[in-house]
Amino acid sequence: MQSAFSFCFFYLFSRNFQTMSLQHHTDARLRYQQQVDNSRDYVIPFIQQEFPEMKGLRVMEVGCGEGGVLTPFLEIGCQCVGVDLVPYRIELATSFLGDYVSSGQLKLIAKNIYDVDFLGEFRNSFDIIILKDAIEHIPDQEKIVGHMKQLLSPRGQIYFGFPPWYMPHGGHQQICANKFLSMVPYIHLLPRPMYKGVLKAFGEDEPTIKDLMEVKDTGISIERFERITKRQGYNITQRRFYLINPIYKYKFGVSAKKQWGPIAAIPYFRDFLTTCVYYMIKPQ
Repeated sequence: MQSAFSFCFFYLFSRNFQTMSLQHHTDARLRYQQQVDNSRDYVIPFIQQEFPEMKGLRVMEVGCGEGGVLTPFLEIGCQCVGVDLVPYRIELATSFLGDYVSSGQLKLIAKNIYDVDFLGEFRNSFDIIILKDAIEHIPDQEKIVGHMKQLLSPRGQIYFGFPPWYMPHGGHQQICANKFLSMVPYIHLLPRPMYKGVLKAFGEDEPTIKDLMEVKDTGISIERFERITKRQGYNITQRRFYLINPIYKYKFGVSAKKQWGPIAAIPYFRDFLTTCVYYMIKPQ
């Protein structure tokens, strides 16, 4: 078993990481299409375990970016809202999904979901709220998880997909310009001053260092996420751990692989070998 894990991680973190500063970081259309494919092949089937018939459901994505995750939901007839703090990303989503916006099936909003007028418009509105690769970037995660209860319909649930902090590249160091640094697993777990010093020593620019240090502040482990959901009064209705993140299929040509059951059952240890988790949660 140990050799199998070693092979998987060697394969994943060496074969394709030469391209990891990756075209998708600068190519919005490619990034959008990867989101579409991942959402269609993995996110929707996971959510359908709780909502087998999805047509007509009201869906919101927090941190919608280019809108790729929402696209398959629109295709099957959901009424969608995409919200993002960055106006430019909302403009990109509009460029890809303008027909859905024009028809009224999609609303794209550059706004903070904590805003009073946002809550006033969407209180108790959504059957599904999506946070895909978002929670690990959000400060005060307990606050947002609790806040979203007010936006759920009586049958509503929240989907989360995120890389656990302690996994090999949980610090998103793959965005480093230095190819060697982008390939080094677990480097983000260094003490903060040492990590920042290494980034500087390898020539990373200040914006990249700032982004990586912010992720170090907000990265979330499996155990922390589950503690938050329990404290905020949610039940976990579905949970899936991946040894190999499904999105890597589209980024690197590496097939998704679910985590081995005995590993997934070991708290804390599983964080180091699990590159992605999916959750569905609903209020108690």
